[in-house]
Amino acid sequence: MRTNARLSFLAIVAAPLLFASGCTPAGTADERSESAAAFPRAERLVSTAGDTEFSTEAARDEAGEAEFVMDWAGIQLGTTVADIGAGEGYYTIRLADRVGPKGRVLAQDINRDALDRLGDRVTREQLDNVAIKEGALDDPRLPESSFDRVFMVHMYHEIGEPYAFLWRMRPALAKGGQVIVVDRDRSTAQHGIPPKLLFCEFDAVGYRLTGFTEQLKLGGYIARFEVSGKRPEPSKIKTCAARYPQN
Repeated sequence: MRTNARLSFLAIVAAPLLFASGCTPAGTADERSESAAAFPRAERLVSTAGDTEFSTEAARDEAGEAEFVMDWAGIQLGTTVADIGAGEGYYTIRLADRVGPKGRVLAQDINRDALDRLGDRVTREQLDNVAIKEGALDDPRLPESSFDRVFMVHMYHEIGEPYAFLWRMRPALAKGGQVIVVDRDRSTAQHGIPPKLLFCEFDAVGYRLTGFTEQLKLGGYIARFEVSGKRPEPSKIKTCAARYPQN
């Protein structure tokens, strides 16, 4: 594990409760936070957070989901991973086992109840290489230069301020770090995001696509991104609405 990737994993931090269902238009004037105002609106529908348990853990393990994703992402002993939108901790727990005692997993979410339950589980299973941290709708609040991998599993379509969120997430990657996204090829109104739209939003804030595959065991697809070029000024970000309109 890189020296600059060592984090303080001494405390479990609770997060604000933000829990709903359905979908909403992104970035209306009344809904936007002051911290997101400098960034372009998503200009697409955003699926609001639903059940934090995507499927049963037994069913996901039977399909070999986590093992496939971790293998594809190159997770090994000593890797430092941020699990964004960790929910009930399906990936957090399995990542903790895969990275071992010299690796680190930071589980992040905005759902207080889910974080409390995950914190209890982490304590119960004595996972000393796991920490839990609150996030915000437009900022993952990750320490800089800290992560070899950032996981975003079945949650990207719920981010209401994608340009601000991705822009602020970028500095958290260590040198050579990668972002791993698992999602469905559906409209953002139906709890998914078309791959081309995903690629465009990442590209807009300075990431490049380095891998992609569709997998039935994931219920969708998996994409890999790395930092590319300079991070644009918020006012210079070009949105994707014109190229990929949402129905």
